[in-house]
Amino acid sequence: MEHTKIRTLREQAGVTTQILADRVGVTSRVVAYWEEGRYRPEARNVRRLADALGCTTADLTGTPSGAEELIDLRYGAGLTAEEVASRLLVTAVGRDLFVDANKIRRLERDRRVPGWDWNKPEHTGRLVQQLAALYEVPVRMVMDAWMRTRPEDEPPWLPERDQHVPPESAVEGWDGLNARQRMYLAEILRDDRMTEAEMWMRRQSSASVPPAKQWRKLPFALDAPAEAVGYTRLQERLRSAGVHDQGAGATLHSLERLRLIKVAKDRMEVPGIGEVDRTLVEITRRGRAWARAGLGEPVDPPPPAHLLSEWLWGVVLRVAAVGPKGLHESELSGKSLFYLAVGYRPKRQAHPSRGFIELRPVMAPGDTHVLEYRWHVTTLGQQHIASYLHVYKEMYPRAASSQK
Repeated sequence: MEHTKIRTLREQAGVTTQILADRVGVTSRVVAYWEEGRYRPEARNVRRLADALGCTTADLTGTPSGAEELIDLRYGAGLTAEEVASRLLVTAVGRDLFVDANKIRRLERDRRVPGWDWNKPEHTGRLVQQLAALYEVPVRMVMDAWMRTRPEDEPPWLPERDQHVPPESAVEGWDGLNARQRMYLAEILRDDRMTEAEMWMRRQSSASVPPAKQWRKLPFALDAPAEAVGYTRLQERLRSAGVHDQGAGATLHSLERLRLIKVAKDRMEVPGIGEVDRTLVEITRRGRAWARAGLGEPVDPPPPAHLLSEWLWGVVLRVAAVGPKGLHESELSGKSLFYLAVGYRPKRQAHPSRGFIELRPVMAPGDTHVLEYRWHVTTLGQQHIASYLHVYKEMYPRAASSQK
């Protein structure tokens, strides 16, 4: 930790050394020693300093978001190695590994930890879960910090998540719908999936893709004669099922009252006619759960805690595919950066990104100035790909095939 950071953050917060000392529970002389670099704050005081200054522990330690190692997580929790060891010893994995403060420090310094079971990834996987609970962070953060700290270790193994059965409330909700409402909700779900697949194909071919909040709103009907504008894809399927008639509006509004869909209006230009009103429908999370329960579909478990969603995995593959030259900074934008890029976090107090990609400067000849910035996969990102590529290929075969 740079001692100048404490003074800078204190001055930015507009507090004196005495006020800061009172908030942290130390003397003003101790704060002065910290700011002069004569002493380093202990883990518990780093956390108290961050709370007192209204910043994160990363602001004090200088660790970029998405670059945390195991010791950073412990400091962020405000715990000493002795406190971590004592709390782990009340758990089964702590007892199995005979955890003590010295082993915690050796773990954090990438040194060999004595004990046969410390070499077994099934045991270290259990330890990762306990550390996540102890540090009050997601399991993925501990996994990433572990792999940054100990790059030569075999990654810990986390237990797979079980298939989930539909919630009882979703099954009961579906059973309470009439046949017509069920048909409408099921077809809206199918159209949503079809649109999602189309957006995925466009993304893989580098075509522009609108935000999900736009394409999730599915065209249902145009306020114009059908002989002039035809039928939407949703209307065609409902017509084939024999349930598209003058009662469509009432059915949509009944589903909206149950918070299964959202109904919206906009206007669009139709050649030869001009602007016409259009009805849009969007299935809600509740509606999706009811429809899946009614169609007998098991609820897909989320990816294992340390793995990425298909969307984020596709972004990492895209950066990795360009190799050493990197991807121009303008090629990536949006929310993916807050989940993947070093230095990003969704909100100030939110958990940091995975740190799988980073921006690196391209210097002009003679290093006189920066020509541009390009995205590259970090060392941890490369480790993650190498360790779990076979798992992702099975989970997301579409993403794997798109990179061939």
